[in-house]
Amino acid sequence: MFAEVSDEARVQVDVTRTKDQEFTAFVHEAGPYLHKTALLLSGDAHRAEELVQATFERTYRSWHRARAGEPRAYARRILLNLRIDGWRRTRGEVVSDVVPAGSVAGPAEGVAVRDEVVRALAALPLAQRRVVVLRHLLDLTEQQTARELGIAVGTVKSANARGIARLREIFQEGER
Repeated sequence: MFAEVSDEARVQVDVTRTKDQEFTAFVHEAGPYLHKTALLLSGDAHRAEELVQATFERTYRSWHRARAGEPRAYARRILLNLRIDGWRRTRGEVVSDVVPAGSVAGPAEGVAVRDEVVRALAALPLAQRRVVVLRHLLDLTEQQTARELGIAVGTVKSANARGIARLREIFQEGER
């Protein structure tokens, strides 16, 4: 009548994590990625830190929604929206003057290169910079980039082509 159950089958360990534990693990895993994204979008280390902090705050408030799908993509979208809102509020800002020399930290041999890349990105128009960062530095597809930014795939393609062409010009000017 009753099937015999082995001791191994009877032992069930519930290893569920709390919301705070899940979110803390997410912060440790996604923090460097989001900071890199924010730095490339803003061109300023302090502004990038503020963006990431605000992103984590909003992601935590919506953690039930974020963890149901792709938490990293959810947080990246919040980060992009925060940066776009910042651009809208400060349309007159001159982004190319915002990046102080040596503001990008890292190994000594890579600092100059990264600083040059961040400065070149800061010289791009905002729409082109967003597309180039998402496509080439975050390795999103054209469709993912279009979805993230809420624009057409054709717009992504043209902004990317113009942005890459402008970056080539900037780097060639620097070689002279």
